[in-house]
Amino acid sequence: MTRFPLITCAGLLIGLTLLATGCKKNKEVAKPKGEVEIVEFCSGDEYESDSKNFRSSATGESQDREIAKKKARSNAEVRLAKTVSATVKAVTDNYVSSTEFNNREEATETFNELARTVVDQELRGAIAICEKLTQRENGIYVSYVALELSGEKVASKYNEKISEDERIMAEYNYEKFKETFQEEMDKLRN
Repeated sequence: MTRFPLITCAGLLIGLTLLATGCKKNKEVAKPKGEVEIVEFCSGDEYESDSKNFRSSATGESQDREIAKKKARSNAEVRLAKTVSATVKAVTDNYVSSTEFNNREEATETFNELARTVVDQELRGAIAICEKLTQRENGIYVSYVALELSGEKVASKYNEKISEDERIMAEYNYEKFKETFQEEMDKLRN
């Protein structure tokens, strides 16, 4: 009877040894010759738009550090404007088609015009959520920036602008608009 526990203990020890050696961390994969890994600051999942915020990232390069920063900000604003504009246009199209506006074409044009105004105004309120500045060996500065703009703030400002137009306000339903807006914001993350 004493042999059984000894064999069981030996088997258990061998099994644990095999398990421990098989579960080591993956070895680092060798990089192909001539390739260098690029680290891009202010980018990745945490800097992408989601159901609450519009976000964009960009870079700018220059021999002058301030110009590099301005280029990065400008590039990020252009990307942010495109995302916001596309989302607001989708909201407008979906909202107008799902409501009972008498003149859909006029309503759509008015909504789109208001959207351009709101986007232009709100972009000034975009905040930098990440900023990095590097300098290459050749002296060139590279600025990385990620901007964020609240979706709620855009929807609220849009509503404010719409309420100034009496023709639209007669048939406008803010709750329906907000619901449509949130549906489009939810699509951003997907």
